[in-house]
Amino acid sequence: MKKRFITSSLIILTAVLTTMSNVYSATPADLYDNVWNLVNKKYYDPSDNAQDWSKWRYRYENKLKTKEDAYVAIETMLASLNDPYTRFLDPKEFSEENQSIKGSLKGIGTQIGIREGQLVIIAPLEDSPAERAGLQADDAILEINGESTKGIAIDAAADKIRGEKGTTVTLLIQRKGVPNKTYSIVRDEIEVKSVSTKPPFETKIPEDIQYIRLSSFISKNAASEIETILNNSKDAKGYIIDLRSNPGGLLTNAIYISDMLLRGGVIVSTVDRDSYKSTTRARNQQLTDKPIVVLINKGSASASEILSGALKDNHRATIVGEQSFGKGLVQEINKLPDEAGLNITIQRYLTPSGTDIHKKGITPDIVVELTKENADKKDDIQLKKAIEVLEQMTCLVQKNG
Repeated sequence: MKKRFITSSLIILTAVLTTMSNVYSATPADLYDNVWNLVNKKYYDPSDNAQDWSKWRYRYENKLKTKEDAYVAIETMLASLNDPYTRFLDPKEFSEENQSIKGSLKGIGTQIGIREGQLVIIAPLEDSPAERAGLQADDAILEINGESTKGIAIDAAADKIRGEKGTTVTLLIQRKGVPNKTYSIVRDEIEVKSVSTKPPFETKIPEDIQYIRLSSFISKNAASEIETILNNSKDAKGYIIDLRSNPGGLLTNAIYISDMLLRGGVIVSTVDRDSYKSTTRARNQQLTDKPIVVLINKGSASASEILSGALKDNHRATIVGEQSFGKGLVQEINKLPDEAGLNITIQRYLTPSGTDIHKKGITPDIVVELTKENADKKDDIQLKKAIEVLEQMTCLVQKNG
């Protein structure tokens, strides 16, 4: 077994963390068997993509001589699920994922995914080389360093884009409505900044409105950073929470932040392979009852959709912007023997109203599309609309009060 097959996926997922209690040096057969058992026990689809999962149990018996053999066999097995979010990570990839959770990355700072067979940018990280170069959500990557991305697996693409600080990667980008363009971007060590109060395009925000830009849920510090801002802005008459181009991260962050903003009610429900439904409710620990407007776009995915769905369905916020990405699945991050890892889809989630948004997304209450012309003019019409809506909401609150 020589050729390695890697399933496609998004780099950042809505995930819960777990580890195996006994991490040991495993034989190739042991490693393969560990993954088979985890999927057999936890994978959210009991039909395993309408196949007999047991057929994979002994498919490679006595054929796995090296770890690389096991990697190929595992990835081939997982590909049969046709789930881009259930993916094996070799020790290097698993280490890099852990680094992103801790808050640091090396490369150009962009989340990538596969959409309709095309390698695309889900979102550039805030203040990253990718963002500074002008890359945008939904850009298609046609070439990496002059090599076509047609048929490329997501992990192979990520490996080509990553690299040592100070080195350069060249991307040929296709963007709707404009000619293809080549971007040469210098790699750097990137601090994953979860939260910012600085608006894009230097849009003027009224002093009595607190703007919060949440660019990722991946950092363990995201929820505590939001809590600090809420505690330090009690004089604000309202909040704008900007989740645009936020591709997701840790499920716990989405729940903690929702809990800070809701007086009660359901935050999210999850459904596992046995159709067991688990509902998470707010704990009546609301930090503010001031009006909220949430901004979303087509790059808002996963944990962003959990938070915006919770606030929308509980009538706690008005959602402004564009239809979100539509990722309604939850992954569990498992540490395997020999420092490898497995991200496995263990649940689908439902918004408080019971809506399954997978491949559909969250529909804004007020639809505002940010056009290329607006972006080129640095005219953030979505944020301006959010300010207008929040001003109306606060006036109504004051009148009723």
